[in-house]
Amino acid sequence: MAEPWVLDRLLRTDAEAMLAIFNHYVLHSFAAYLEEPVSVEWMERLLDEASGLPAIAVRDPDGRLIGFSLLRPYMARTAFPRTAQITTFLAPEHTGRGLGSRLLARLEDAARTAGIDTILAHVSSENSGSLTFHRRHGFAECGRFREIGIKNGRRFDVVWFQKRLQAAPLVSLFPDVIECRACACPGREAPVSSV
Repeated sequence: MAEPWVLDRLLRTDAEAMLAIFNHYVLHSFAAYLEEPVSVEWMERLLDEASGLPAIAVRDPDGRLIGFSLLRPYMARTAFPRTAQITTFLAPEHTGRGLGSRLLARLEDAARTAGIDTILAHVSSENSGSLTFHRRHGFAECGRFREIGIKNGRRFDVVWFQKRLQAAPLVSLFPDVIECRACACPGREAPVSSV
């Protein structure tokens, strides 16, 4: 049986529909860090940031946008041409159906084609569904900023994830490492400092 949704290109004309999906999470969760709904212009700026990188839409059989995923440059610096940050949101009534997995797979394929070999994600520690999703799909937690976020009076951590799209292992720029004690994250390593 054919799936009742279609993956295709995310278009600038999707900004209004993206807005409705995103603002749901602004108002009802920790998936979006903002506390106030954003404007169409804000969403268009997000699309501008993603220009030239993969951006995928999920549409229902009638062509309505029910989710999106896009890549944006990491720090927009020339030192990181093969690294991108991911942003993904599905309409809440369409979560838990495998759409996120299919969307991520398509985005990763498009990223490889675009020369991206590393995808980064930052997730609120209060967003257990997204934390589980990223771990299940091969993202490794590589950092945690403790209690730096505050939304609706509640503090949260920002958890950073990394996924390598090629089989090449990560090579440490710091061959001499010690256990990191600065952030209380067991099992992490930090460069030896000469200071």
